[in-house]
Amino acid sequence: MSVAQIASGRTPQAVRIVAEKDWMFRIALAVFGAIALVAVLGPWIAPHDPTELYLGDVNGIATPEHPLGTDDVGRDILSRVLVGARASVVAPVLVVMLSTITGSALAILAAWFGGVLRGAIARVVDVIFAIPGLVLAVLAVAMFGKGLVAPVVALSIAYIPVVARLTQTAASRELGKPYIAALRVQGVSSLAICFRHLVPALVPVIAAQMAIGFGYSMLDLAAISFLGLGEQPPSADWGSMIASGQAGILAGAPEQSLYPALLVVLTVLSVSIIGARVTIWAEEKER
Repeated sequence: MSVAQIASGRTPQAVRIVAEKDWMFRIALAVFGAIALVAVLGPWIAPHDPTELYLGDVNGIATPEHPLGTDDVGRDILSRVLVGARASVVAPVLVVMLSTITGSALAILAAWFGGVLRGAIARVVDVIFAIPGLVLAVLAVAMFGKGLVAPVVALSIAYIPVVARLTQTAASRELGKPYIAALRVQGVSSLAICFRHLVPALVPVIAAQMAIGFGYSMLDLAAISFLGLGEQPPSADWGSMIASGQAGILAGAPEQSLYPALLVVLTVLSVSIIGARVTIWAEEKER
């Protein structure tokens, strides 16, 4: 079944019930929780200044003072990984939030009013959908300069069509159910129907899409930084660290690229598992 097929599932206790039955879900939740905590506390728990150069060999091996070693210019890798977690995790969260809020609002408007408005929204969505997100992000950087602000805004726009299409399908099906007609006959206001009944019914499909979108946006933003278009030196994020450590891989010192790459994979994998498990539970409940 597609994500849109869980649209009418109501899952206020989904996370708790799934966590009680699925050890993989619990592990994924714990991993993502730990990474999110690091993203918040990273600058305060980093043992060293992430931009400070230390005497000794570059691409240094792990020592008690530098548990993950030093990078290609002598900076502490552990500190850079911890500090870089904030940009690497918060930026995808912003992309997901912006695209989800905008896409869901457009989808509900299109499903509720239909007609000309639905057609106009569909045309706009089709135009945006035709442009790959990564290409749009690169164009935004070319126009507004390097950094994460332009890619975040560009990717937020690029992900709107996916959210809008799935949510509109779910919203249209929900609005066609008998209980919606009964509420209208009873004189319940449109706003009450929308926010008390329709939106809660769409939470599972929106939540599942947010989990999927987070993974894609994190990989896209890491690619932007890998190309040198995201966070600029000496600031740290995982994508730029992976790029900077390429030469060290051939020299037998892969730590600078290895650790941030593993964190990107772990973060995307954990969020995907969380989204997939909640989606499966909602599908089973709907049956």
